[in-house]
Amino acid sequence: MITLYGIPNCDTIKKARKWLESNQIEYRFHDFRKDGLDAERLNSWVDELGWELLLNKRGTTWRQQPDEVKNQIDQSSAIALMLEYPAMIKRPVLDTGDVRKVGFKDTEYSALLG
Repeated sequence: MITLYGIPNCDTIKKARKWLESNQIEYRFHDFRKDGLDAERLNSWVDELGWELLLNKRGTTWRQQPDEVKNQIDQSSAIALMLEYPAMIKRPVLDTGDVRKVGFKDTEYSALLG
């Protein structure tokens, strides 16, 4: 079963969900805020994809962090921040079971799931 991770009010999540539904692809939506995110899963994503790809530095939550946090970010502090503030994870994270994809581009979803 495909799982789409994110937060429901995110515009990119809405685009990904619309694409999945219009292509009649069954998936389960995992809301970071409601359903949480365990350290084991996040660590496995970091091992596979890298914390730099997963950490959303464009969002409000990142911009609100003190400069000393932003200037000294490394893998362990990035993981701690993403666990504390799941909105800091780039969205969506699509998990097919075999492959994880961060972000949404219809061409990439088509190549992966089409």
